[in-house]
Amino acid sequence: MESYRDKKQLKVDHMELLEATAPGIDLADFMPTSCIPPEELMEMVEDLIAKHIKYKPWKTFCKKVLNDEEIRTRMLMAPGAKTVHHAYVGGLLEHTLQVARASMALCDVYPNLDRQTLLVGAIFHDLGKAWELSGGLTNDYTDEGRLLGHIQIGQDKLEPFLKRSKTLEDSLKLHLKHLITSHHGEHDFGSPVRPKTPEAFVLHFADNMDAKLNIIDQAYVDMDKTGQEWSPYMRFLERNVYRAPGTPDNSKKNDDKPENQCLLPLKA
Repeated sequence: MESYRDKKQLKVDHMELLEATAPGIDLADFMPTSCIPPEELMEMVEDLIAKHIKYKPWKTFCKKVLNDEEIRTRMLMAPGAKTVHHAYVGGLLEHTLQVARASMALCDVYPNLDRQTLLVGAIFHDLGKAWELSGGLTNDYTDEGRLLGHIQIGQDKLEPFLKRSKTLEDSLKLHLKHLITSHHGEHDFGSPVRPKTPEAFVLHFADNMDAKLNIIDQAYVDMDKTGQEWSPYMRFLERNVYRAPGTPDNSKKNDDKPENQCLLPLKA
């Protein structure tokens, strides 16, 4: 670091090109990332499995998928999208965790839902994004992603595990495939089929809700920098977003935050 005209200037004497996957390289040092490390997000997902999934064939299926070396590695680093929502390191896991939590909360309101199948669908609904997007500094669509899309890719990655499961009923396997295939909700949104079970509707709405709220949260970050109450026009939401004043709560300190509030901001 040098000083030039009273300003700091970085002088580079040597550069060496490294692969993003090289040992010791942590992309979170160079790119935006969720403030909770992806490894911890994965542990939270596994905690949900331990808490809510009691049917042994489902639990065994989840463990085998998440313990697969390639799948686990990709999920830990994958973004949730190219630009729209959760487009940062750990974004896929952050989105997965939030959709799973929302789905489980709705099961408390609607107890007739199949909680366990819904949770498996929530955890793996966007699995294909780990191959659809390259991640890394470019984070562009892969050839596989452009030609197939993450819904088809996710089905393909899960199929070998479903075939090897001899104790999981075919009806449950079929329902899981439907949850993944229909989670975009409508044909216009890229869904091959529309939701046709209560669990499929819940997964679609939870997925859509988390994506939109993340877009708004990121808009709020930008608005904080300028002190604006209204965002610029947001193309993906087709509207401007307003930050409404919160209801005063004298029973809590102003610096109190809800549990896991840290999931939303990015690591500095």
